[in-house]
Amino acid sequence: MAATSATHFVTPVDFRTALVFGSLIAATDPIAVVGLFKSLGAPKRLSVLVRQGGATSIVTKGAFEGVVGICSNAEQPDGSHVDIADVRDDLTNRYQALSAQGLRVLGVASRAADGTTTLAPTDEANLTFRGFLTFLDPPKPDADATIRELAAAGVSVRMVTGDNRLAAAHVGGLVGLDERALLAGSEVDAMDDATLTERVRDTAIFAEVEPVTKERIITALRRAGLTVGYLGDGINDAPALHAADVGISVDTAVDVAKQAASIVLLEKDLRVLLQGVRQGRQTFTNTIKYIFTTTSANFGNMISMALASVVLPFLPLLAGQILLINFLSDIPGTTIATDSVDPEQLDRPPRWDLGFVRSSMLVFGGVSSVFDLLTFAVLRIGFQADATLFRSAWFVESVATELAVLFVLRTRRPFFRSRPSRLLVASSVLMGVVTVAIPFSPLAVPLGLGALPPQILAVLAGITLLYVAATELAKVAFYRVTAPVQPLPPEVARGAH
Repeated sequence: MAATSATHFVTPVDFRTALVFGSLIAATDPIAVVGLFKSLGAPKRLSVLVRQGGATSIVTKGAFEGVVGICSNAEQPDGSHVDIADVRDDLTNRYQALSAQGLRVLGVASRAADGTTTLAPTDEANLTFRGFLTFLDPPKPDADATIRELAAAGVSVRMVTGDNRLAAAHVGGLVGLDERALLAGSEVDAMDDATLTERVRDTAIFAEVEPVTKERIITALRRAGLTVGYLGDGINDAPALHAADVGISVDTAVDVAKQAASIVLLEKDLRVLLQGVRQGRQTFTNTIKYIFTTTSANFGNMISMALASVVLPFLPLLAGQILLINFLSDIPGTTIATDSVDPEQLDRPPRWDLGFVRSSMLVFGGVSSVFDLLTFAVLRIGFQADATLFRSAWFVESVATELAVLFVLRTRRPFFRSRPSRLLVASSVLMGVVTVAIPFSPLAVPLGLGALPPQILAVLAGITLLYVAATELAKVAFYRVTAPVQPLPPEVARGAH
């Protein structure tokens, strides 16, 4: 489709643009650009009006189909001209052969235009096809390995490009994408939204697409239920960057792309994205660890406190003691951000599930309350504990069990098969020692606590160990019922896109 207007420039930028094509028409004099015209729509071509000495020519470059369609003849290697119809098949075969090698191929044509001072759509006619411009932009050596690692992490990769389908398929194959799962822009444009939404899941490569089509593809992926990140660095990527859940660009991109992106990478490398995905999942997983342990412990303590208040002739804990329990148990909680994460927890994209958190709170909080009640019974029935002794023992038991359960709930594995961070271990051990020492310290009297007999300390240690074992068993059953490990979606598992 021809453009309806032309834009004219006389600038150094246009001089450089024309210089790219000048060597193909054997210009020996400095080239003065007197006009530039870009066709819009399907032809995908750009024309410049250049002056070589006293002669003026139109030089056109662009997509092969768009250029050859406005040529009436073609130049032979010996300089002679033949009718374009006689060599079009040969040119097409040559174009396809070059594209199949992964080259980006442009056609170049020109004709004399003496007396012409401006360009219009009608001037793009009766040109002589001069040859091809080929560009090789090979993928990075580690691109295929990175894409495989992304697929293993549950992140599918698709290529969306304006390059022709042959070149796109070749490059896609080099990086491990399924070159057979390809849709051309014309095919996408012919689909309605519902059909496109069905097809995008099984498509690895989108080729020959326009900027608007890129945006439509991203929107279709989101309608298909996928969370979409789009990486682009050109002006025509801006609509797709806006449409994606996360628009990603690079520091060397044009300003429009960087402004449209949510994230700007300082390094143009897919591995940076892989590292970012892993770090994000690690942060999310560690956050969930804190939520699990805190909600479970607080819910269990709330039930225990309510029941104890009903059956005991005194308050089970004083306000200051409750605050101190929270303070001591939260210090190791602040180090969860440094905790290591099991590799399998990084293999799936985690999602926030309030129902799952609520279920864990009820299950593990209930287990905590059972052992609190066991502690109450042992202290009141077995040791006839008064208010001070009872509060001191429950103070120690509350902190000890909350510190211990953190190591159980921080992993889906058996807790002894998952290595926590050193800072988490060190802070937990330190707070455990401090907790046991407080009833024996000068702080005990102001806090309403008292020294604990060795036999009570031994019983509390036993109850804590039983609590850890019970929570571990409850964890196995809980994850088996509420959150079994789900396989990756087929299109991700096979790494096809």
